[in-house]
Amino acid sequence: MKNLKKQRRIQVIAVAAVALVVATALIGYAMRDGINYFRSPSQVAEAPPQPSEVFRIGGLVAEGSLQRGQGETVRFAVTDGGATVQVAYTGVLPDLFEENQGMVGTGRYVNGVFEASEILAKHDETYMPKEVMDALKEQGVYQEPET
Repeated sequence: MKNLKKQRRIQVIAVAAVALVVATALIGYAMRDGINYFRSPSQVAEAPPQPSEVFRIGGLVAEGSLQRGQGETVRFAVTDGGATVQVAYTGVLPDLFEENQGMVGTGRYVNGVFEASEILAKHDETYMPKEVMDALKEQGVYQEPET
């Protein structure tokens, strides 16, 4: 009788372990397209990602780089103090988007230009996305906002 209980317990533990592995694999498979890694302009310049990879880039909009083209296409450069990456975005920019302000964009890096599908801007004068702040601190160019 004890042998049967021990065997049954081992079977239940084995089935639970297999179920856990399968559940983890299914969750990872489902999220593979929904995970966007953050990169600073310096990281993009050092190791350019594949054109098929969707990622987020953030930094400060470089002063004097904002160019509004024909239609809704906007070109600008994003920098973290160490490197600058050119960005192209087709669409309506957020109201608070301007030069020398923090931004985060989602898109692909194709032929030396980050083609953004989404642009996020700060929501008040003191806000900066955490990833952007960390990248600027790492480069040594971050300045605490005056309050």
